[in-house]
Amino acid sequence: MDNTIERTQRGLLRFATEHRFGLVASAIALLAGFGITAVAVAPLVPDPALLPQRTVVETVVPEGMSEQLLALANQELQLTRSDITRGTDTAESLLARLGVRDPAASSFIRSDATARQLVTGRGGKMVQAFTDESGNLQTLVARYPAERGELARTHFTRMTLSRVGGRWLARLETAAYTTQTRLASGTIRSSLFGATDESGIPDSVALQMADIFSTDIDFHRELHRGDTFSVVYESLVADGEPVAWNEGAGRVLAAEFVSGTRVHRAMWFTAGDGRGGYYDTNGRSLRRSFLASPLEFSRVTSGFAMRFHPLMQSWRAHLGVDYGAPKGTPVRVVGDGIVEVAGWQNGYGNVVHVRHGNDRVTIYAHLSRVDVRRGQRVEQGHRIGAVGATGWATGPHLHFEFRVGGQHQDPMRMAKASETVPLDAASRPRFAEAALAVQAKLEVAGSLLGQRVSSE
Repeated sequence: MDNTIERTQRGLLRFATEHRFGLVASAIALLAGFGITAVAVAPLVPDPALLPQRTVVETVVPEGMSEQLLALANQELQLTRSDITRGTDTAESLLARLGVRDPAASSFIRSDATARQLVTGRGGKMVQAFTDESGNLQTLVARYPAERGELARTHFTRMTLSRVGGRWLARLETAAYTTQTRLASGTIRSSLFGATDESGIPDSVALQMADIFSTDIDFHRELHRGDTFSVVYESLVADGEPVAWNEGAGRVLAAEFVSGTRVHRAMWFTAGDGRGGYYDTNGRSLRRSFLASPLEFSRVTSGFAMRFHPLMQSWRAHLGVDYGAPKGTPVRVVGDGIVEVAGWQNGYGNVVHVRHGNDRVTIYAHLSRVDVRRGQRVEQGHRIGAVGATGWATGPHLHFEFRVGGQHQDPMRMAKASETVPLDAASRPRFAEAALAVQAKLEVAGSLLGQRVSSE
């Protein structure tokens, strides 16, 4: 028996030696078959509908009302109320509107120099009061525009009154606005401002649109009933709260104006040199070397033509353009240049002369104040003074002249004919991508107009 087993083992060993390559290949094939089978069946899981289901019903018994009231009473409540300050406010009247009954807080606002700013000066400050359930003030936060300067357009002031260790403290900080994007549209029925008011668009946005398209559209004479517009603009936010001053609007990001068969589009874009400006969606700059007007938006009272002079009582050539505007309205320079004259000059009254390239000079007369000095370099849009009635003027207005080589030219024609500032080639791929996004937003804004019209 033992000899038989031994002979069998020797035979198996001899067979394995002679056919070892075939055995290895068979084993690999067998394992591969198992692998393929595993991959094939792994995704096959039971149908959830066929699985056994069990319903559990449990009765939930809430705590008694007295226990709930006791738990609520043990919670420390903080109440919040908001309001806008008024020019006639006192510490007591403001706190009363906020639901605050805290004589110590009133006394602090009256006596502390920083806290007193809350109720002095112009109204319009956004105020939030945080009180306990008894109406005692815990914290008061006020937000209002930053002081004039470089930060005025981008930052706001935050005043915080807080009780620390039984004493009131006042702290002032400057914080940056955040922005939200808003879409709107409208239809011209009588005027641009009438249409924007009807659509709930801030006047500052209307002013920007008029400025953006000023060299392509005469908003005084070329508007027609039924013209439409769409706009994408920034809404300023202070600590998450939409601001209540300056109409809460920032920069216009994109706009479209449709007048008859003409379609005008503009978008804000920052080029490779870091300077931002408006371009149409094909990349043509809308920023020309000269603005169409030295005022943001005003009424032309006398154009570049013959007129009956109100003081001389005779017909004379009017070699400039007069803009009617209230005294104090800011006057801006229409192009980059150097101030040649800044002061009094006979019938012009307070006047500023700015020399530009190619022997071109612009003149701003009858100013109530002059904000530049001789020899100063100014950039397009820089404030150089304010509208007034100095010199030979019958009322507040700006007299504006454009001279080339000493010869008077029509300022409006010169603005429209002035060269544009081109977009650099390196920025064009990035611009094309931005233009697609802007176009989509303008289409959404335009659809809002369709919804409003269809509901009327």
